[in-house]
Amino acid sequence: MAHGSVEQLEQRLAQLEERVESLQAQLPKDQLSMVVFSGELDRMLAAFIIAAGAAAMYERVVMFLTFWGATVMRDPAKPVAKAEITAKMFDRMLPRGPGELHLSRMHMAGLGTAMIKSVMRRKHVMSLEELIRQAADNGVEMVICEMSMDLMGLSVDELRDYPNVTLAGVAKFLQEAGQSSVTLFI
Repeated sequence: MAHGSVEQLEQRLAQLEERVESLQAQLPKDQLSMVVFSGELDRMLAAFIIAAGAAAMYERVVMFLTFWGATVMRDPAKPVAKAEITAKMFDRMLPRGPGELHLSRMHMAGLGTAMIKSVMRRKHVMSLEELIRQAADNGVEMVICEMSMDLMGLSVDELRDYPNVTLAGVAKFLQEAGQSSVTLFI
């Protein structure tokens, strides 16, 4: 075999190795990204049940809480005085944490929500509060939309203690979703 042929093969092999590395870098990561837009109890339950299951299956799970979904992270034990009139109005109207969320359907002035919570206890289904704790224990990451917090007058000081929470914008979610093997919207 001629010396030039070996050099050509080595160059071609190096080019192919570079292409393989480039393609591998572009592959989705073993992660699930989820937009949680809804703030209703049943949809939050679904989101956190999926997050708990995903934490067992994927290397990383990231929940992006935006608009009404961000209210689930409010801690009822951390009321914060609001100066702005719209922030005061949102403070009174928005649920303060998972205990105040209503069903998306059949709320029936609280009767339907109370009924589903009762059935969940009887059937030994974890409450939303327990699912949130389980998500934290399983390393599920929370990204709370800064714009949503700003629009609704929410403050970092009123958020529940959660070990892996970040405030960020849509660019952070798009970055996460862009590298995820699975992306959901709830």
